[in-house]
Amino acid sequence: MTEKQYSVKEAMLFSQRMAQLSKALWKSIEKDWQQWIKPFDLNINEHHILWIAYHLNGASISDVAKFGVMHVSTAFNFSKKLEERGLLKFSKKENDKRNTYIQLTPAGEDILLKLMETYKPNEYSVFSGALPLRDLYGKFPEIIEVMAIVRNIYGDDFMEIFERCFNNIETRFVEKDGTLQKPEESEQELA
Repeated sequence: MTEKQYSVKEAMLFSQRMAQLSKALWKSIEKDWQQWIKPFDLNINEHHILWIAYHLNGASISDVAKFGVMHVSTAFNFSKKLEERGLLKFSKKENDKRNTYIQLTPAGEDILLKLMETYKPNEYSVFSGALPLRDLYGKFPEIIEVMAIVRNIYGDDFMEIFERCFNNIETRFVEKDGTLQKPEESEQELA
């Protein structure tokens, strides 16, 4: 065993700072998120599942649970509700009968795209709280240290999916008249 390079006090102070800050931040994020999706009759888990299904394009329930940071039964139950609403469809793969997969239906993709179009940054406290830093440094906080902690907890697979989701937004959507939109097929070919 290696000798520890930190004191118990230092460890406790770090852990409690992270706990208090993350709880305060999550409370604000949760409120913002719920406000955004409420007009679409979705809860946070349902929206997160739609988001994951869109970006993974055929995710297993296990993938949804892993990348949605939720229990498998939570992922399955909320996915089932989304299926009942016609937003998701369930399937099995020929070569993998053990896992259940989900895919967005056209209605599910439509609701997700409409959600993206309705996002209004100035209505969200986390965004507003970060604006002074952007004004000062010319960019939003990158949060690289927090990402490193999450990578150490959840692994490289989690972070690869995390990055893929945001890369999809950057490469597949355009800002038009102050909203995010998926370009029409002809516009995508020109880009």
